[in-house]
Amino acid sequence: MEYRLLGRTGVSVSRLCLGSMMFGAWGNPEHDESVRIIHRALDAGINFIDTADVYSQGESEEIVGKALTAGRRDDVVLATKFHMPMGEDPNRQGSSRRWIIRAVEDSLRRLSTDYIDLYQVHRPRTDTDIEETLGALSDLVHQGKVRYIGSSTFPASQIVEAQWVARDRLLQRFVTEQPPYSILTRGIEADVLPTAARHGMGVMTYSPLAGGWLSGRWRKEAGGARPTSPARQRLVARFDMSLPENQRKLEVAEALYEVAEDAGMTLIELAIAFVLNHPAVTSAIIGPRTMEQLESQLPAADVVLSDEILDKIDELVTPGTTINPADSGYDNPALQPAARRR
Repeated sequence: MEYRLLGRTGVSVSRLCLGSMMFGAWGNPEHDESVRIIHRALDAGINFIDTADVYSQGESEEIVGKALTAGRRDDVVLATKFHMPMGEDPNRQGSSRRWIIRAVEDSLRRLSTDYIDLYQVHRPRTDTDIEETLGALSDLVHQGKVRYIGSSTFPASQIVEAQWVARDRLLQRFVTEQPPYSILTRGIEADVLPTAARHGMGVMTYSPLAGGWLSGRWRKEAGGARPTSPARQRLVARFDMSLPENQRKLEVAEALYEVAEDAGMTLIELAIAFVLNHPAVTSAIIGPRTMEQLESQLPAADVVLSDEILDKIDELVTPGTTINPADSGYDNPALQPAARRR
């Protein structure tokens, strides 16, 4: 397994990062099996694990904690996230100092650890001053509960704002960004990736298989697969085959299957290798639900794509574009109807 420096932190992480969203009620409810998957990933050379408090409402963090209690914690760069609702109380979510201080303690307990290597804001907020968020996170770093802080699914403008505020207020800065990125979801190539590179940020991208569209399951003759996990079943707009955008995704996935087959690799290997090919990407987050899925994804770390293959991919999906905006993960409040009304 190849390793790269995580931005300018000096920390080396594996090119594949193990995402744990599928461990727990949202995906694989069998804790022992999920722990075995995590151990197999570590044995294969992965030293980077990403989770979040909201994944199965804390269950994913608990599973990761179980897997790392057998003397493996110090060998892993452990990342988790906060922001999403963790209950009915409106204050059990977001990026306020009040919630961050509570959320980190809950995550530390579930993960069975006394420190988190990378603590990330799961989504940006426009109702919370970024200085408040960075101030609270900086305190956690000074207390030793968190080593580094990062952002997830931030548009380029808010990445820059956070960097400027950290510099001007002498606060800890985001050292990483975690955006969605796949052959079908290339919007970040236009601004997020160049912006992160200019600020020396590590980039750990999620959903390289585009929510399963590039797993090989979505074929025309099958009439289009259907998401099987509860997590993906909630993302209706990404899988509704009545939408022309998703029909276009099916066409592209079919063509990519042929490209991969001609190159002597699987579509899964092609899709993940494409993400890793971008020089601004540090790690690609893979999110297996089963051991079989993990084994099918591990070989992608060693796949090198030729210029010819990359050109074919560019012909199918124009660089810097996203076929279905619902796959981008971005929810811009400025574009909501209430914000547009005069």
